[in-house]
Amino acid sequence: MQSNVVETDVEVETGDGSCDAALYHPAGEGVWPAILMWTDVVGLRPAFRDMGGSLAAQGYVVLAPNPFYRWSRAPVVPGATGLADPEVRAKLLALAKQFTVDGVEGDSKAFLAFLDAQPQTDRTKKAGVHGYCMGGQFAFRTVAAAPDRIGAVGSFHGTALVTGDARSPHRSIAGSEASYLVAIAQNDDRAQPEAKDVLVQTCSEAGRPATVEVFSADHGWCVKGASMYNRAASEKAWSDLSHFYARTLAQDPPGSRS
Repeated sequence: MQSNVVETDVEVETGDGSCDAALYHPAGEGVWPAILMWTDVVGLRPAFRDMGGSLAAQGYVVLAPNPFYRWSRAPVVPGATGLADPEVRAKLLALAKQFTVDGVEGDSKAFLAFLDAQPQTDRTKKAGVHGYCMGGQFAFRTVAAAPDRIGAVGSFHGTALVTGDARSPHRSIAGSEASYLVAIAQNDDRAQPEAKDVLVQTCSEAGRPATVEVFSADHGWCVKGASMYNRAASEKAWSDLSHFYARTLAQDPPGSRS
C-alpha cells in the first residue's frame, strides 16, 4: 500500500444486507473523482486491494466491494486458492450463478451512493467503473443502473458482455453518457469472435467513445496470482486503464452537480 493512500475497511448498506468492502483515497485534504471497482469471480482479496490502493494513488476515491456479501464475507476462499482447485472452482461458479441483473444493479446504486457520501468524493466529476471477469459484466450493469452518473466504463476479460437477452450488458451502452475501454482475452475472442464487433458497432451507433481490443493473453491475465496471469499484458492493461481514467474523469461534465 502506498504511504500517500488511506485504506479503510467499510460496510455498505444495500437492499439485501451489509456488504464488506475496502475504501481508498489519497491522504490529505482534497476531493477526487469516484471509481467503483468490481472484482473477478474469486472475489475481494489482496490482489484487488493492491489495485485499489494503486488507483487511489493516482487521485481517485476507490471502492472495492465484496460482490459475494450475500453469501460470505471476504475472502470467499482461503489464502491464494483460486480456480485451479476443482472444489473451489465449483463453489465460486455456483455462487456466480446466483447473481441477478436486478441484484447487481441495486448493488451498483448502493455502492455509488456510498462513494458519493464520502467527503473526499468530487461529485462535480463523473464516476468511473471497471471490473474483471464477471466484474466486467457488472461494470456494464452499473452504467445501466446509473447512466447519468457514470462517465467511464472499463472491462477486462469480461464475461458475457454480448448475449441475445433483452437485458444483455451491451444494451446499456445506448442509454449511457460514458466512454468505454474493453479489453478482451484471446481465448474469449475465439469462443465468441462476433462480440467485439457488436460492442464496436453499438458504441458507434450510440455515439459513445470506445476502445475495444483483443489482448494476446488468456482469460484472467490481469490479476496477480491467477493461473493465467500475464505480467506484460497486465501492465499494458493497467496503463491503458490509468490513461483512460485520466482522460475521461478529469473533465467537468455539463450540468455538474455541486
